[in-house]
Amino acid sequence: MANILIAEDESRIASFIEKGLRKNGFKTAIATDGEQTLAMIQNQNFDLLLLDLGLPIKDGWTVLKELRSQEYKLPIIIVSANDFSQDSTEVTDYITKPFRFQDLLARVKFILQKQKPKPTSFKGWI
Repeated sequence: MANILIAEDESRIASFIEKGLRKNGFKTAIATDGEQTLAMIQNQNFDLLLLDLGLPIKDGWTVLKELRSQEYKLPIIIVSANDFSQDSTEVTDYITKPFRFQDLLARVKFILQKQKPKPTSFKGWI
């Protein structure tokens, strides 16, 4: 079961995303500001980060820069209504608000599937 961190300061949106992901078998946690997001990533193992750019204290761009400067390889999907015109090489994907949950879910599943290690063939070992 994948563990997903939802970094979102709007409680209604965070709950909406969390409810949908849990219903689809994912483990979730919510961070409501940038500092909390960074602390949670440093102290827990997450498979994916859903990152709002408009977070308080430290915005999503700051969180992104700090994670990449510390060489975290965590896949990141930007989930934001903000303009996404900056360099997007630091993120795995993005979705703009408002969005359909099924669109977000499809992106989450696709990215997590790409992250899984390829199975090793043991054929011929016995």
